[in-house]
Amino acid sequence: MLNRKDIVSTFSTNGIKRHLAVDTLGFPFFTHCTKANLSDDKGLIEMLTKNIGYFQSKPVNTPKITILLDHGYHTEYLREELEKVYPQIMTKIRFELSAKPSKQEKKDQGKSGFVPVAARWVIERSNAWMERCKILVKNFERTLANATAKVNLCLIRLMVKRLAAPSKISNGFYRPLA
Repeated sequence: MLNRKDIVSTFSTNGIKRHLAVDTLGFPFFTHCTKANLSDDKGLIEMLTKNIGYFQSKPVNTPKITILLDHGYHTEYLREELEKVYPQIMTKIRFELSAKPSKQEKKDQGKSGFVPVAARWVIERSNAWMERCKILVKNFERTLANATAKVNLCLIRLMVKRLAAPSKISNGFYRPLA
């Protein structure tokens, strides 16, 4: 967990944005829901501020956590705002914009149009896993706290299913838990 690369994403559904930070395996690190009209930068600041205790308790002599962002985020603005909340935060984290293949790189690979970026697919896969939960398809929640709780429940369900060992049936065959 020391040299973790976290990836941040925003996904909007019916008036809310779901902010999700995951590790390199796609498992959730932080979640947060905001109003859809809030910018991605401000949503990320809210999410990290809400979980500032994690960064405050992290020892300074450990490697920085790299937070990988897409090009919709403004790293200088994020630094300034987060340092207002916790001045030493930049000694514990760093922001990195995900690389986009250039037109020349696409041409060299023989590809055109949309070319997926490997690091970004970690968060997209996590969003796809999360969207399998039917309760998240349409937002009926009146509060952002309830929406965040539903996101967390879906992610907990996902992790429990992956951790659960298959049960043994009396005839000797294994079947996964439902």
